[in-house]
Amino acid sequence: MTYTPKSDFVAVMMERGFLADCTDYQGLDDALISGVRPAYIGFDATAKSLHVGSLIQIMMLRWFQKTGHQPITLMGGGTTKVGDPSFRADERPLLDEAAINDNIAGIKKVFSAYIDYDTDAPNKALMLNNAEWLDGLNYLEFLRDIGRHFSVNRMLSFESVKSRLDREQSLSFLEFNYMILQAYDFLELNRRYGCILQMGGSDQWGNIVNGIDLTRRVLDNEIYGLTSPLLTTSDGKKMGKSQDGAVWLNSEMRSPYEFWQFWRNTTDADVGRFLKLYTELPVEECERLGALAGSEVNAAKVILANAVTTLCHGAEAAAAAEATAREVFEKGGVGDDLPTLSLSPADLGDGISIVQLIVKSGLAKSGKDAKRLISENGAKIDDQPLTDAGLMIDAGALSSPIKLSAGKKRHALVKLDG
Repeated sequence: MTYTPKSDFVAVMMERGFLADCTDYQGLDDALISGVRPAYIGFDATAKSLHVGSLIQIMMLRWFQKTGHQPITLMGGGTTKVGDPSFRADERPLLDEAAINDNIAGIKKVFSAYIDYDTDAPNKALMLNNAEWLDGLNYLEFLRDIGRHFSVNRMLSFESVKSRLDREQSLSFLEFNYMILQAYDFLELNRRYGCILQMGGSDQWGNIVNGIDLTRRVLDNEIYGLTSPLLTTSDGKKMGKSQDGAVWLNSEMRSPYEFWQFWRNTTDADVGRFLKLYTELPVEECERLGALAGSEVNAAKVILANAVTTLCHGAEAAAAAEATAREVFEKGGVGDDLPTLSLSPADLGDGISIVQLIVKSGLAKSGKDAKRLISENGAKIDDQPLTDAGLMIDAGALSSPIKLSAGKKRHALVKLDG
């Protein structure tokens, strides 16, 4: 890619590794240097929190605002009722309105840490919900006014749909409508707010192009699409997943300490790339830190973990997480910020098995996993090898908190309340 960007935003996207593709670099650049412009990214409400896989999109909105433009966070209160079929093997479970609204309330929490919705500046961010215009649509009118602009032949040619059909996996008519509704979102945002750009992961390319085409046909307006690469770690794992499940952004679903640890455990090959994408350190510094080798790269990983955790959870939470990590790893102690399982005397009864404690504390997904961990010498209790899967823990053993460990990097405290 030899294009030389004129706008600050496109320059940042290119030099920090956010850019996979753009429908028209020149046109977008010209639009962005001619004044404050709105852009949006949509987030469907399929869970009570977004996870690290969505963080690249959140950072794109943050940079859009930092370079002087207006980010729009679009909650998918309407589109979640349908479910995005893009590159999925099966249909998403349908959620009712109460569950969707509950999820939206949870998802909204994280955005204010990254984006300013309260500024008086012209680039004040907006948070909208597409249920506002999708819920009231009249089906026949929508088919006549909007549906006539879509070619089924073209929709079937998009990779996200084609891959599903090629595997002979069912694609319901409900899901097939998703791309029409997302295209309509772009049309409405352009009509109501002058939004000129939709951003998203590269799996959204077909949906974005549909929206651009529809808006040109209906309003004759010039708008643009920009996608980010779908990130995997250097060992091929999908970004946002860890050994024990999704790395959620909301603190009640993944503690700041566990979040910090996820970034601290980044593989050496990913450090420089992740610093550019998930922090605001200067690019030269990201490259310098990413080039470190041996034990020196561990210092870069701490910088990465602190910077990402500070953005998401605040400087205090990042400092507490680092302090706990030092306490646990360097001194072999018990840190204040470790994930904690609190048991009441009623929970404990006459005693609880160590296998149950390992599962309840989140260090294993099931009793079977916990037993395997113990048999493979991967479990410790108060830093001592745990070899007896039949061990029972009673009130006496919990007169002071105990520390459970799974491998070298995952720990939890168990304490007795009351």
